[in-house]
Amino acid sequence: MSIWFITGVSSGFGRALAEVLLKKGNKVAGTVRNAEAKAAFEKLKPGQAFGVLMDVTDEGAVKRGVAEIESNFGPIDVLVNNAGYGLEGAIEEVTLAQVRQQFEVNVFGAIAVIQAVLPFMRKRRAGHIVNVTSMGGLTAFPGVAIYNGSKYALEGVSEALAKEVKHLGIKVTIVEPGSFRTDWAGRSMSHAETPIADYEESAGAFRKSLEQRNGKQKGDPQKAAEAIILAVESPEPPLHLLLGPDAMNFVGAKLGALQAEIMKWAPVSAGTNFPD
Repeated sequence: MSIWFITGVSSGFGRALAEVLLKKGNKVAGTVRNAEAKAAFEKLKPGQAFGVLMDVTDEGAVKRGVAEIESNFGPIDVLVNNAGYGLEGAIEEVTLAQVRQQFEVNVFGAIAVIQAVLPFMRKRRAGHIVNVTSMGGLTAFPGVAIYNGSKYALEGVSEALAKEVKHLGIKVTIVEPGSFRTDWAGRSMSHAETPIADYEESAGAFRKSLEQRNGKQKGDPQKAAEAIILAVESPEPPLHLLLGPDAMNFVGAKLGALQAEIMKWAPVSAGTNFPD
């Protein structure tokens, strides 16, 4: 039995992962935003589900919450940074306040949780940190540029983190889901308030496709949860775990195009040193 700490367990991936873990006999601490959600989460499996009132953008609350888990529930074996949301709108359409809030939750919130958990994992020389990004953290789409930027940022943080903590016995896995049947594109999505007509062919088209696909995505959150658990329990867990055929296709195409472009411009790139 392991103790998992998951941010954002009220719905979506976090809820699906928590439910599968509890069924397998693990203990799960999960962040919720109010007392009602805490009670509902703990009813899933009394004694093994522990709700923590926490806003990941409140650094003090994060530190207190992690300390509470370690003191009253048990040592955290696996942290899953799952809390986050999407922001839809072309770069020119969104406000800077929306941009800052997107990074506050998706990037700074995740870092705050990592910083709170690491001292305990370092002391034990053990632990696994799972950061949920997106296929949109490895390739970009028009209309969700700020969301892409936040997930690209968490990708970079996670890759460096893996190198920083490897010798301490702590593992890191980045989970990059494609389209799954969660509420990401629905209730959990924030939107630009003033669409600009000139972007209808790019950001606008993507906005419409999100609306049309919402609730019909082929990705099964429960199967995603099983895949995450399989990766964490592997003797050699991956640094990157793509989830879904669409993620594999989009990211694969991006990597192929990137490699081709690098090679095409290799003579220019390689010719920028001082002469020997």
